[in-house]
Amino acid sequence: MITLRQLEFALAVAKHRHFKRAAEECNISQSALSLGIAELEKQLDTQIFERNNKQVLITPIGEEILVRAQRVFSEINDLTTRAQSHQTPLAYPMTVGMIPTIAPYLLPKVLPELKAQYPNFRMTVVEQQTERLIEQVRYGHIDTAIIALPYAVDGLHTFEFWQEDFFAIFPKDNPLAELETISSDQLSKANLMLLGEGHCLTDHALTVCSFDRDEFKSNFSEASLNTLIQMALAGMGTTLIPEMALNQVHRQNNQVATIPLTEEGPHRRIAFITRLNYARVDDVNLLGNIFKAAFETDKKNLKSQA
Repeated sequence: MITLRQLEFALAVAKHRHFKRAAEECNISQSALSLGIAELEKQLDTQIFERNNKQVLITPIGEEILVRAQRVFSEINDLTTRAQSHQTPLAYPMTVGMIPTIAPYLLPKVLPELKAQYPNFRMTVVEQQTERLIEQVRYGHIDTAIIALPYAVDGLHTFEFWQEDFFAIFPKDNPLAELETISSDQLSKANLMLLGEGHCLTDHALTVCSFDRDEFKSNFSEASLNTLIQMALAGMGTTLIPEMALNQVHRQNNQVATIPLTEEGPHRRIAFITRLNYARVDDVNLLGNIFKAAFETDKKNLKSQA
């Protein structure tokens, strides 16, 4: 009889392509893991892995089996959480993915309120680019993720809770800092610095400003948004920041000007994504409401300081 533990062993080996690292993840000895894999292959009468002293390969039929095994694990996890979902809201830990242009600006706003309302809630944050987070949600590696739309999320639920615009950033001694709004043409002449490929903030900015993706190549593939902000404040050009970052940027530097774009917004929409059969949808909606309230408070504070 095939066991969930055997499937867990196989998925760990597929993940690491290495028996020793898979055994460490499963917290067992390498020999016990190898025995479990061998028993699974015997039960299925099918070879899942090809292994030698140098590498672990997955057979073609093994690929199909592992895809199905991952589905089984996701279903089991959802079954467990569904059984718990009728209990106190946010009573169980949750792993939430966030993209790098959201996490540093959202967390300081929402964590104090989340802690105040649900002191026993435990949230683990995974920070990755959007494509990776979608994959992790889809296969049940994390509970949910917060991403920026528009983005292709076929086969997943989206729960939108915020909309925002982009702002160009300049030191106050830059002549462009006097502008009330800034156009795409002005941005293109101001040495606009954007994050590298894979960052949806860059994709959204190129779309909003109608820039040619092939002509506008980023030289900052490994940089963070905070790095580009510091470069802009040093007079090396400008970058675009999301509205949720405004308060933090102004608190850190009182010699900064943030200029709204002339292009009509909202420039991006913020949403949770979950699997279609995810059991803790009520908890996700609750988090969305808490986060939205925190954003609204932050926006009011920014207006009062203007």
